[in-house]
Amino acid sequence: MPTDRNQPSPWKWPALVFFVIFVFGGGTLIGTSFLPGEWYAGLAKPPFNPPDWLFGPVWSVLYLLIAYAGWRIWCRNPAGLAMQVWFGQLAFNFIWTPVFFGMRLPGLALVVLAAMLALIVLFIRLTWNRDRISAISFLPYAAWVAFAGLLNLSIWWLN
Repeated sequence: MPTDRNQPSPWKWPALVFFVIFVFGGGTLIGTSFLPGEWYAGLAKPPFNPPDWLFGPVWSVLYLLIAYAGWRIWCRNPAGLAMQVWFGQLAFNFIWTPVFFGMRLPGLALVVLAAMLALIVLFIRLTWNRDRISAISFLPYAAWVAFAGLLNLSIWWLN
């Protein structure tokens, strides 16, 4: 029976669990370690600022998509450029929260976010022809990070 090259080998399912725990767990740990608090509440925000309750559910879904895409690429080429870019964007993702909420530096956080978005777009470009599912999994992430960039820029500008 021929196998579909776009599907990871079944023996790699435990790795998916690891990717989900790594990404979702890391994001959750960082997010709960650097809560917005009074400083953020006191900042001037643009009128398109979403309600605070929206961020948790959005990031939960995005972290699952990020983990899934990373797992798919890892199954194909764990040392390839796409995998390196995946780890790079995740590093910038995990750095943004401590810079913005911990250090309270929206300007520097915007630089971090710009690098993250560039790596997200590069990941999409690298995987578009090789693993379209991984690339498509990153599209909502790219859209949200672009929106977050606009929000970050606005907060920096207004304050």
